[in-house]
Amino acid sequence: QVQLVESGGGLVQPGGSLRLSCAASGFTFSSAAMNWYRQAPGKERELVAAISSAGSDFLYTDSVKGRFTISRDNAKNTVFLQMNSLKPEDTAVYYCNAPRFKSWGNGTLVTVSS
Repeated sequence: QVQLVESGGGLVQPGGSLRLSCAASGFTFSSAAMNWYRQAPGKERELVAAISSAGSDFLYTDSVKGRFTISRDNAKNTVFLQMNSLKPEDTAVYYCNAPRFKSWGNGTLVTVSS
């Protein structure tokens, strides 16, 4: 039973920072690549960042490069998304996902507004 629980979202001013967490269970986390997605109002869900199972390889969508950092702690079955220099267009529900599975958590809402 794959379970993904996102947390850490909230309201932040433009230019601010948030750190999202995703607690995973129900599979061998240390062998699984992990992704962060987001879905903004009226838009399709998009891939934001990805990290390899060992945490050595990374991928970011162009709009967040230089601002977001994905990381993981395999001992704690957790993947993180550090978000800096946040912009209003970053407002979305953020989800984590293991590409090998179809399961999604409920997401965590990030609102960037003054």
